[in-house]
Amino acid sequence: MLTTDLLPTRLWEYLIATILIVLAPGPSVLFIIARAIAWGRASAIATVAGNTVGVLMISLLVAVGLGPLLQRSTLFYNGIQWAGGLYLIYLGFEAIKASKSVASELQKGDGAKPTLLASAKNGFWVGALNPKTIVFFAAILPAFVDQESSNLTAQLILLGFIFCIIAFISDSTYGLLAGTAREWFASDIKRLILMRRFGGIVMVALGVFTIASIYLL
Repeated sequence: MLTTDLLPTRLWEYLIATILIVLAPGPSVLFIIARAIAWGRASAIATVAGNTVGVLMISLLVAVGLGPLLQRSTLFYNGIQWAGGLYLIYLGFEAIKASKSVASELQKGDGAKPTLLASAKNGFWVGALNPKTIVFFAAILPAFVDQESSNLTAQLILLGFIFCIIAFISDSTYGLLAGTAREWFASDIKRLILMRRFGGIVMVALGVFTIASIYLL
């Protein structure tokens, strides 16, 4: 049972930020869509499952590693947000810049159809090494915890689990829709380009918000 002091006071704001960054088509979402277009819904869902495990691992590592440091140092707390915010802005601009080349690669779907286990393994590494997710857990997520709380690490773990649940639901939906409408996605590369650019814009906006929250909250 969750105690009141385990729930951050800015939980609702965190849920909004999480939904925005999860819905933004970053590397994981586009990889899942590419799998769905090339090999169908089952492969896409297996990829989502592996991806979620990878993301969960990163969230736990960040929570255990950053929790005590964030609690002891306001300077470190603000520095993490500045670094993460700037890097997220950089990732957003890079996503927009490389939208055409990335979309073209994702549309190819070359090679033999992988097994479900292979899809899950590939999804795991995409999730574990996804820079958008790493930056979210290391920089954006700490902005929503109560720094003065005695259970800051537990708050980070809880918020990480919430992120993974929302991400699994959202990514599965993307995979199922893309698998159902495979021809629609694959027939026009402009659709993938627009999705990539939209994701880049959201990442830039979240990066700006992360830095601004240091001074506004």
